[in-house]
Amino acid sequence: MPKLICQSCTMPIDNEADAGTEKGGSKSTEYCKYCYQDGALVNPEMTLPQMQELITTQMKNMNLPESIIQNSLSMLPRLKRWQKEKV
Repeated sequence: MPKLICQSCTMPIDNEADAGTEKGGSKSTEYCKYCYQDGALVNPEMTLPQMQELITTQMKNMNLPESIIQNSLSMLPRLKRWQKEKV
């Protein structure tokens, strides 16, 4: 599996176990297992600011460096999921 990042939350999808699932059960090549299941976003009503807050909290709980957290936050608006909000 090529190195991918979730197009919703920036989580690295390093192996098939981290990938979300499509309706037929195949693995998604765009979204992680936390954001996408059975062919749909887990929380479709989530806003970009809510996602920013969620990943900040999760990454701080993982004791990740502030530079990695900020890098992920800066990438979020450019991801596929959040492009529709700019329309």
